[in-house]
Amino acid sequence: MSSTAFIFPGQGAQFVGMGKELADAFASARAVFEEVDDALGESFSKLIWEGSEDVLKLTANTQPALMAVSLAAVRALEAEYGVSISTGKYVAGHSLGEYSALAAAGALSVGDAAKMLRYRGEAMQKAVPAGEGAMAALLGATLEQAEAACEASGGVCEIANDNAPGQVVLSGAKAAVEKAAEWSKENGIKKAVLLPVSAPFHCSLMQPAADAMAAALADIALSAPSIPVFANVTAAPATDPDTIRQLLVDQVTARVRWRESVENMAGEGITDMVECGAGKVLTVMNRRTVKSLNGVALGTPEDLEKFASAPQQD
Repeated sequence: MSSTAFIFPGQGAQFVGMGKELADAFASARAVFEEVDDALGESFSKLIWEGSEDVLKLTANTQPALMAVSLAAVRALEAEYGVSISTGKYVAGHSLGEYSALAAAGALSVGDAAKMLRYRGEAMQKAVPAGEGAMAALLGATLEQAEAACEASGGVCEIANDNAPGQVVLSGAKAAVEKAAEWSKENGIKKAVLLPVSAPFHCSLMQPAADAMAAALADIALSAPSIPVFANVTAAPATDPDTIRQLLVDQVTARVRWRESVENMAGEGITDMVECGAGKVLTVMNRRTVKSLNGVALGTPEDLEKFASAPQQD
């Protein structure tokens, strides 16, 4: 499947009960949740399947939870249907999804990915006192318009996510982001929406979290992935473990260059993107970026069976 990339969702795709059908249907998927429970030292799968939405959406829970669901789908695909991720050309993940991508490609154990994502979520939450940061989505904005909004903010306001054409997210100090949102509305941008987030992710205010992740990642075993990971920070493939380790640190404060990543993967011959895990947020976004891309989301046993029984492209 040299024209296929396996991709992994980030924060915002979560919902209570995600992955339960996979765990009920496949022992291989169930084993992933057990591995995450053991790594975190708690019945984390119960929180994912039966907990409250408010608890699940806490950053320190959301991040390992989404990874667990993604890896459950990957392991079931491999164990039950004999479809290996390493037959693809690339893996890629949106923000925390990069850890899922690395675990799927064998660069990182599921247990270590869970621990790192729990720590990452906690570090990001601690980096900026509650209420002092904000994020806003600019809908219908070009990258140039978003940059102009940041400049007009008069404070720390940076582009956090370049997700798709017309979907750019700003992050920074609350007053600055609010000012940028107001400027956007007054300067022809279709819509500026403040996001219900607990911290200003992917901006320079996250530097304390990046420092914490540098120390934590230094102690984690990281090997070369079975296929290259398309990194958020560079929108380019990476395989060297030391490079990947640094990219994971840089990612905490840097822009998520998802639109460019999708365009560049398509430029490298990718025609099919397979989204593993909860929801289909990336599949929908990617079609706005490269209309010719085929996208499929694998989140349920039915999704896996349909995908595995379809003729696989070379």
